[in-house]
Amino acid sequence: MAGIFDLDLDEPNGRPTQKRQRYEDESVMYVEEDDHEYDNIIDGAIDSVPPSSSYMADPSVEAIELDEDVVNPPNMRVGPNDFDLLRVLGKGGYGKVLQVKKNSGADKDRIFAMKILKKASLIRNQKDTAHTKAERNILESVKSPFICDLFYAFQTGGKLYLILEYLSGGELFVHLEREGILMEDSAIFYLSEIVVALEHLHRQGIVYRDLKPENILLDHRGHVKLTDFGLCKEAIEGDQKTHTFCGTIEYMAPEILLRIGHGRAVDWWSLGALAFDMLTGGPPFTSDSRKRTIDKILKSRLALPAYLTVEARDFIKQLLKRHVDARLGAGASDADEIKGHIFFKHLNWDKVYRREYEPPFKPDIQSEDDASLFDTKFTNMPAVDTPCDNHVSMSLNPFEGFTYVAPSVLEQMQEPSVLEPKVRAPRRFYN
Repeated sequence: MAGIFDLDLDEPNGRPTQKRQRYEDESVMYVEEDDHEYDNIIDGAIDSVPPSSSYMADPSVEAIELDEDVVNPPNMRVGPNDFDLLRVLGKGGYGKVLQVKKNSGADKDRIFAMKILKKASLIRNQKDTAHTKAERNILESVKSPFICDLFYAFQTGGKLYLILEYLSGGELFVHLEREGILMEDSAIFYLSEIVVALEHLHRQGIVYRDLKPENILLDHRGHVKLTDFGLCKEAIEGDQKTHTFCGTIEYMAPEILLRIGHGRAVDWWSLGALAFDMLTGGPPFTSDSRKRTIDKILKSRLALPAYLTVEARDFIKQLLKRHVDARLGAGASDADEIKGHIFFKHLNWDKVYRREYEPPFKPDIQSEDDASLFDTKFTNMPAVDTPCDNHVSMSLNPFEGFTYVAPSVLEQMQEPSVLEPKVRAPRRFYN
């Protein structure tokens, strides 16, 4: 499940055969403060949302100290040894993603994706620490059929672990690689489910900021699941703006590149770039260097192939408006503007929400642990959780409170065990 991990690979020309790099910090991406090339435009700043403590004044509120034993009781505690490592799904600068099987508990034998992050790499940069904690919090709080589920989160002295839903359909990126371009009906299916996922995030005050084919996975039926929430921004409502320079260049909106502040409309620009990618074979603005790609996004004319339908052309043009106020979806109604576009005229949105439309591609899955739709470059690697020598002192641990167990798992754990009665022969009666 490489899509749920920050892969720091190179960018070839044309449709990439490797993952596109995303930018946010110096180790895997480019940090806003360290990027001097565009500092003369506008400096960004990390938004901070002060926590409210007014509820503590209410005498009816009982204060409970949350510690490891409360959140993760010893008899229900889960750790790395509760999982058998099956294969590698993705690898990057901060760690890797493994396919694993639970070897204990109520969900024994279930297949998951285990995302492993190295603390020592993360704590070098305050932003990386903040984004990792935000990703874990978002995965806990945001529940949707179109968003990857988190089941467990735990840590050791040197690593963080996220146990996620295993999505055997693989990355949309891989399917685009295989198909080249999609038929319009297929693109409409995927884009409609992505719209619903983004709509759900926006209603929770979350801007996604890293929409790209690598971060869109398919489940065993072929339906969309959004993954990788490491660059999300929380607590953005209405016209509020944030200034962090982050994302994947080919899909980044102009207002992020110009650092003039951005809101949820950046996700709709990325949707337009993704629609263009699906229907033409690559993002709308690309070049052989990062600087030239940025220049094209900011200045170049959008060239749309003549074979696109009038509806598709208008949909992409309305989303790729450089002036935010003119962009489809930038208004107060947000996703409703997108859903009302003629491009989706044949859709029943209630059926989209209920996932009743048949996916254009149904994965040929032979078993629960089938990983045939993932890159063999990763799946052929040995599945090992390498011992970590760099432990972070628990007294200085910035990841306090990272532990999590999904409510559905807790319910299974707390159900009383019922023993099946032994089958025995009927009694024989003798006179």
